[in-house]
Amino acid sequence: MNAPVPRRYWLTGASNGIGLALAEVLLASGAQVALSARAKKPLEQLAMKFPGQVLVVAGNLTNSQTVREIGQHIAQAWGHVDTVILNAGTCEYVDAKQLDTSIIEHVARTNLLASSYCIEVALPLLRAGQTPHFVGVASAATYLPMPCTEAYGASRTGLRYLFESLHAEVSPEGMDVTVVSPGFVDTPPTAHIDFPMPLNWPADKAAEHIFAKLAARPLEITFPALFLATLWPLSTQPNRTRLTIGKRMLRSPPPHKDTL
Repeated sequence: MNAPVPRRYWLTGASNGIGLALAEVLLASGAQVALSARAKKPLEQLAMKFPGQVLVVAGNLTNSQTVREIGQHIAQAWGHVDTVILNAGTCEYVDAKQLDTSIIEHVARTNLLASSYCIEVALPLLRAGQTPHFVGVASAATYLPMPCTEAYGASRTGLRYLFESLHAEVSPEGMDVTVVSPGFVDTPPTAHIDFPMPLNWPADKAAEHIFAKLAARPLEITFPALFLATLWPLSTQPNRTRLTIGKRMLRSPPPHKDTL
């Protein structure tokens, strides 16, 4: 009797931070995972650590043709995926005193447009899979606008809307959609933060939490709960109050760190 085929995932942003930790958790569970990131070496190291479970599909996801080629590679190798986790993104901060719109353009392209390219190629792969599940990583930053987060917050809010609208479209097909909204997590971009990060989690703890919650296929996964319980009431406060709180989160100089 043939053994069942392990669940197949496509995970983006898998070379560091939450993505790398989540790749480890998925592979340790016995899943097969197609891994995407700009940096190929970490993906190849995972392929060596988990032989036969990894499909390396590295590339720059801001290039729509590259994303289509990745989709074709996955389709040729596997024919389908069962879960897609769009985790890739970047975090850069804006200084309104010297506004650089190229930062906003770059963040929007990396976080929002790249995700839309991935959705385009992911949907046919998911429709051919078993009990398909689409997972998009947004941010708790969407609950509380703060200074310097114009680019990051706008892109992540756009992602939330994109994912939630997608849910309304594909749920009648039997495809589940989950939005992940993490608070502060220890990742390469946050390593340079010079303001307090309340209740920040290590990446491996965040990954284990996400994996555990995904089994129930909720509409949203938020963490840490105490941090989010603080953010939600703040998001309803007057602008002056929110800006006063947010001033503690000013950052100089702005970083330029991708997590793709």
